[in-house]
Amino acid sequence: MIDILVPELPESVADATVATWQKQPGDFVERDEVLVEIETDKVVLEVPATASGILQEIKEDEGATVLSKQLLGYLKEGDAPAETPSDVVVEEETGAADASPSVRRLMLEEGISASDIKGSGKGGMITREDVDKFRESKNKADTPAQVDIVAAVAARSDKRVPMTRLRKRVAERLLEAKNSTAMLTTFNEVNMKPIMDLRKQYQEVFEKKHGIRLGFMSFYIKAVTEALKRYPEVNAAIDGDDIVYHNFFDVSIAVSTPRGLVTPVLRDTDTLSVAEIEKGIRELAIKGRDGKLTVDEMMGGNFTVTNGGVFGSLLSTPIINPPQAAILGMHKIQDRPMAIDGEVKILPMMYLALSYDHRLIDGKESVGFLVTIKELLEDPTRLLLDI
Repeated sequence: MIDILVPELPESVADATVATWQKQPGDFVERDEVLVEIETDKVVLEVPATASGILQEIKEDEGATVLSKQLLGYLKEGDAPAETPSDVVVEEETGAADASPSVRRLMLEEGISASDIKGSGKGGMITREDVDKFRESKNKADTPAQVDIVAAVAARSDKRVPMTRLRKRVAERLLEAKNSTAMLTTFNEVNMKPIMDLRKQYQEVFEKKHGIRLGFMSFYIKAVTEALKRYPEVNAAIDGDDIVYHNFFDVSIAVSTPRGLVTPVLRDTDTLSVAEIEKGIRELAIKGRDGKLTVDEMMGGNFTVTNGGVFGSLLSTPIINPPQAAILGMHKIQDRPMAIDGEVKILPMMYLALSYDHRLIDGKESVGFLVTIKELLEDPTRLLLDI
């Protein structure tokens, strides 16, 4: 008998919740097949089988709070059992001696007894068609009035589900940010035509060389990194009565996943090329979607970038991700009439929103930071020339 244990949790994670048992007692599992998912307030951890065998017992049900290395259940090591019940057992449970083995198994699965069906086959044999017809007639037994009543009740019903640990943690952190920081948001807008023209010109050759499409996020990250260099207050955090200035550039990327919003970290962005940034973002997004992000990939981060534009958001006031001092919101690129040198032109414009902790960052730094990003995005050549 093998113990199934909660994985070693990081020091920053006090406990976890049993999210989903992928197998049930009596199920056979192969070695390395996932038995259960454990949800922390940061990531979802998978607990694989350490050997092939049968899940013997579950000690902690879904929703239970567990600690590091706590016992979750038992796995009995061994080979796979027979895939289907023997014909003798099926015959005993259905009473269908006059039916083929496959039909008897179907009757067992459907909970149908031989006394319920009159066989139409040779010598009164029960056929698959007999089982299908019986099942159809049984399904039609509900009257239309009953169906209408059930549908009407269902249309006005409520569904109550408990919050996941991740959603609880997101709620706590958002409330903490609102209550513990002097948050203020400043706005600007950027003409995205230069970057769109650049992408159009080099998209094909870029993809051929690097094996990934050239997106907007790499330009955003490049511009943010340069702006953080120029405004160290934005790349800082408050720790008690101290200000901690970071001399490295780790940018959190807000990623929407089926379990909620997460902010994995793209590290040392000042050393990454455009292609490396694109690949890093794609890797984090795929891991987030599949629930494969590690605790280390979620920890840290000096500044956050969130792109609500992918969902159609035109303007928003993003909430700071503590203990960071600021967050940049990118939005939908939309054609708008703009006055350029006394003429009205239709340009692809995007609103920028910088929410920041006013305790640490003053208006001069926040506006300057946002203007720097605007200038770099409107003239992306400056990103390459470092000017």
